[in-house]
Parts: sequence; C-alpha cells; structure tokens
Amino acid sequence: MTAINYEINGRCFPQSFGNLLSKGMPISIFAETKDNLTGGVYTFLLLILLLLDSMPCSAQDGCYSRLDEDTLTIGNQFIERKFLWNKGNVITYSLSDKKGGKIWFNKLKNPDFYIQGGTATQNGHYEVSVRKEDAIRIATQETIISFSTGTLDVRRIYRINAQSASIACETYLRGELAGIAVGQRANAVDQKNIEFAEDMKVDGAAAVLDQLKLEGFHWQVKAVEFFDVTDWNNNLVLENKFIPYRKKSYRANLLFAHNQEKDAGFFFLKEAPGAATQLAYRGQDFTTEFGHFAVNGLGLNAADICKNEWRKAYTVVLGVYSGRQLNQLQALRSYQKTIRKNEPNRDEMVMMNTWGDRSQDAKVNERFSLLELEAAAKLGITHFQIDDGWQQGKSPNSALAKGSFTNIWTNPNYWKPDKVKYPNGLGPIVRRGKALGIEICLWFNPSIQHDYADWEKDASAVVELYRMYGIRTFKIDGLSIPNKQSEINLTKMLIKC
Repeated sequence: MTAINYEINGRCFPQSFGNLLSKGMPISIFAETKDNLTGGVYTFLLLILLLLDSMPCSAQDGCYSRLDEDTLTIGNQFIERKFLWNKGNVITYSLSDKKGGKIWFNKLKNPDFYIQGGTATQNGHYEVSVRKEDAIRIATQETIISFSTGTLDVRRIYRINAQSASIACETYLRGELAGIAVGQRANAVDQKNIEFAEDMKVDGAAAVLDQLKLEGFHWQVKAVEFFDVTDWNNNLVLENKFIPYRKKSYRANLLFAHNQEKDAGFFFLKEAPGAATQLAYRGQDFTTEFGHFAVNGLGLNAADICKNEWRKAYTVVLGVYSGRQLNQLQALRSYQKTIRKNEPNRDEMVMMNTWGDRSQDAKVNERFSLLELEAAAKLGITHFQIDDGWQQGKSPNSALAKGSFTNIWTNPNYWKPDKVKYPNGLGPIVRRGKALGIEICLWFNPSIQHDYADWEKDASAVVELYRMYGIRTFKIDGLSIPNKQSEINLTKMLIKC
C-alpha cells in the first residue's frame, strides 16, 4: 500500500516528501531552497524526482486524488467528485461531468454514508494506492478513507480508472454496532400527508451507502431490477420509470436519474444480488424524494460485524453522463468494461449445455457427450458444458439416484468422473473437443453445509480437474447463501480457484 501522494505542478510525490515540500508547492519554489541544503542532499532529491518521473502515479494514469485542507477531490478526464472532509466521514460537495460540461452541487449537509447507532466521527485517515494491472483487472487508483464512529471502524475505498466516467465505492466495517435495523418498512397507507415533515424524511432506520441531493425538480428516474433463478424466472429485467416526488423506496440494482433541464444525469449501481437473495434485506435498495437519491442496504446485520476482521458491505458505483438513453447506457457500459479485462479467447463464448432436454443426468455419458460435440461443431458452438451427472457423486437432482449437496466430502471420489458413464475418464471428450475447436466445461456444486466450511476442499477439486484435463470453465450451481459467513467462505473458494 503506497502512502499519500502529493501533487506538485501536476506531478505526484509520496508522503515522505511532506517534510520537505508543502502540498501544492511549485517546483520553482522548491528549487529556490537549494541554498539551504547540502549539495549531496540536493543532488539526491533531484535524482529522486527523476526516478518519480518514471513511476506510475495518479497524474500519469489520468486519475487524481488529493486532500487539500478540508476538501477531498477524486477524478479523471471524465468525472470529478469533491467532498468536504468532515473528519473522514465525507460529504459530497459537487459532482462534475467534465466531458459534458455539467456540474452538480450537493444540497445535503449530512455525510454520504449513514448507519444507525453511529456517533461523532474520529480518527479520520486518508491515503492513496495504485492497484497494478494483472491478468484479471486493469490498473485502478484507490482512495482509502477510514474513520471511527463510537465502537465501529469504517473504511471506504473509492476506485477509479482512466477509462470510465464512474467512481466505485467499497465499504468495510469492523468493531461493534448496537443495531442495524432489520425490521419491516412502514406501510404506505399509514403514512400521513405531505404537510407532516417527519413522514417525508428518508427512512432513518435504513443504512445509507451513498446519497446525493441535487438541484432541480424536473427529474425522471428509471429503476432497473434484475432477476436470477432461471428455472423459475423467465423475465429477468424489470424497469420502473417514475418522477420522484414524495419519499418512496424501490427494489432495484440500478438507478438512472435524468434531469430534464440539463439533459444530463447520473446512475447509481448497487453491486449486490437481486432483492430475493440479498443478505440482511429490508425490502429496499434506493430511496428517492424530489432530487434526493439514496442507496440503501449494507448486506450486513449487526451480528455480521466482527471486532478484529473487516466485513465488506455492498459496493456502490456512481457514474455521470450527458444526453439521453444511449448516453446513459454507454456510461454504464464503460464502467462494466473496466470491472475485469476482456480476453476474447477466455471470456467470449457460445456455450451448449447437456441439461437442456430436461432428462437431467440420465443420458450423460461418454457416447452422449461425443455425439453432442459433433452437433455442437455444426452449430458453431465454442464451449460444451457437461452438466450434473459426469461425476461419481450424486446430487439431489439426479434422475438415477437421489444424492445430496451436503457432506459431499464423505465421498472422497465425489468429483472424479463416473467410472460407468466415463470408463476412460474425460480424456476422450477433451481430446475430441480440441480437435473440433470446442472447449470442454464442467458443472460443479460446492458442499454447502456449515456455511461452506469445506471451501478449501472444493477449490482443490476444481484445481485438480484443471490440472488433469485443462478444464478452466466451470458452472457453479446449487448455491445457498443465507448469511455473511457463507458469502465469505464461498468468495474464498472462488478466489483460490
């Protein structure tokens, strides 16, 4: 983790220069101090400056982050968000769409992040880190803000890269909190008229991950909810378009807010599962009221927060755009394209699955797989995925013998090819697939008992299948994530794979 970067004439300098340089000091002024330094020290500092010129920093990468007195600024060539420092629990001051030439000022005086039970903010800390490019992710600048409120420690990491008009914010909590409310929302028919100011306030019991209150009354909003569990849902996207007026909450993963006066707006993306499967869910993801927009729901209960371990809440992405629907979608897509690198040979596919005729695992065997590969080649399929039934263990969905997703590891051979169905292992299938230009993929179901306590064994089984057969694409199925510990262990398994 690198220390705070200071910006001088558009260049970045590490925190260690803070004793020699003032924030924002021009190079010309620094040079005038040479008479007060020994020749050796001055030469050394100049060499360091030359070395810094070849090092990556926020200015070179097109991203910047600086804390100047009580103002924090994060941005790139597309977007800039300014905050009042507020001892670390920052309050948005302004939001700029630099390409569109639009600037919005936040009318709220409250912090962007709110959680019930919090007290005065203390121990505010700021630093900047550059997460280097790797095989999966592009380079990203991270502004890390931490503070305490009572017995709760909060860490907020703002991620930005040079390619997108968006800033993502990850929130981590550690310590103790007396009560994150998990009760039901008030019934709408019990609320009073608009004249009753108390009923018009944003739900004080709902944790707020981010919020803005912008000028203008001519807002049009589109809330988009996504659905999974395709065995039961065939309509996977639901759009709700409305004019924000009285305080109201919505279920959605994505919120577009468009101002008719400026013909511009922003989006909030809540990186969380759908409403049906979110953790600690209170029935709402967004709250709107005139020009006030808030993102609700941590994905954590008070019991999920630990004294000695950071626990992650759901991530929120804020993006800006100017123009109409196409510009909205382009702004969203520009962020999505930076979440992970796109490698065509790895990430793009047309997949065929053996479960399609609803015969479950009754037909799955070597001969069936080889015949399906021939048909897949005629159709231009790039990936052939053998679903449940290739393995020795039996799942509860088996048409041949009812098994279980729990206690998988009582059978050490569960994730080895079925000797009857695949007497030669998966080798013949993989070889024929390569000859046809088709990659073989497999179905896999982690052992769910005790919140995925056997995650390391599950990960080792996946890695072993890769080592034996070169299989690198797995359909992870049958997941049940009822609590935070399940989410943590499952995430560990996926990372290790």
